[in-house]
Amino acid sequence: LLKVMLGLLAPGRGEVRLFGEPIERFDAWHRLGYVPQKLVFDPTLPATVEEVVTTGLAARGGLFSRPSRAERERAGDALVLVGMDRHRAARIGRLSVGQQQRVLIARALVTDPEILVLDEPTGGVDPEAQASFYALLQILNRERGVTLVLVSHELAVVARAVTKVACLNRRLVFHGGPTEALTDAGLAALYGPSARVVSHLH
Repeated sequence: LLKVMLGLLAPGRGEVRLFGEPIERFDAWHRLGYVPQKLVFDPTLPATVEEVVTTGLAARGGLFSRPSRAERERAGDALVLVGMDRHRAARIGRLSVGQQQRVLIARALVTDPEILVLDEPTGGVDPEAQASFYALLQILNRERGVTLVLVSHELAVVARAVTKVACLNRRLVFHGGPTEALTDAGLAALYGPSARVVSHLH
């Protein structure tokens, strides 16, 4: 789905538009930020957090060029926003998975995007870090006005942090508010007629 939305795959039918523009002609990619499932890299890579974030700036002179002062300031602002500014000089490979995901968000935010696309961003992140992660996303949405497009298999968790849910199972089987998605009817549409809501209290 994300590949179709981002123009990497052609849709089977219909068309994709970004900000009203057919995706074939769309070129304002700085208006979108992308956060992958996880950071794939050699753990011995001697890159700092700040260096990883500055790679999100398309205007740089190349992957191995030194970031300008202005670019470092923008990276610093993004790291402050995600609560990782005190780690800016740390090696990326020494961070926890949750911290690395925050760095990836900072990298996506460094161009000040209007839409942030996240592909299962909490995979491998512990529950406490997940709660903090979703709290950060809500801040970005409510205080910064960033539109979030989030892919996840954790419907019950995501439903607490979003305003709209689209559930796919080879086709669109549900689209509506998160509270509707978690009803018996909503779950039955997604998982089959035997699906039920169960309250589990810790």
